[in-house]
Amino acid sequence: MVAEENRIKVGIRKNVPKIVKAAVKATVVCAVYFILVQFLGPILTIIPGLQQMIQTFVMVYVVLMIISDLASGTFFQHVFNAAKALFVIVYLVFFLNEGIFEYTFENVNLIVDLRLFLVVAMLLGLLGLAKSVLQAINYVSERAELVIV
Repeated sequence: MVAEENRIKVGIRKNVPKIVKAAVKATVVCAVYFILVQFLGPILTIIPGLQQMIQTFVMVYVVLMIISDLASGTFFQHVFNAAKALFVIVYLVFFLNEGIFEYTFENVNLIVDLRLFLVVAMLLGLLGLAKSVLQAINYVSERAELVIV
């Protein structure tokens, strides 16, 4: 009974820093988001649906970031980091409509080609994905070395 209570206390002490770190990171990201929304207010009123798209992106990204922080020290941390990188790539492709952004306001038709930005963002996302995969391989190899030795 005492050993079980000690094990629970150790588990709580071990996870409190992870929870605090995740909460602080989520708070900082949300604060930056709310500050940027204030500056982008006029643009967000002109382009319909932009605020919802940005808000959805931030919410999913923060959730993946929190889960990744809570799973730190495990293999799942790297899985959620890879999911975060893949989410950024896929969301940008859908959000930017494959790089061509069209907006019509009364008699004005605005077309912006963002393919270069999309390629750079996708390459950065692929870099994050590669980093997550390499970290996962490193984690698994370190765990295998511990078992062998």
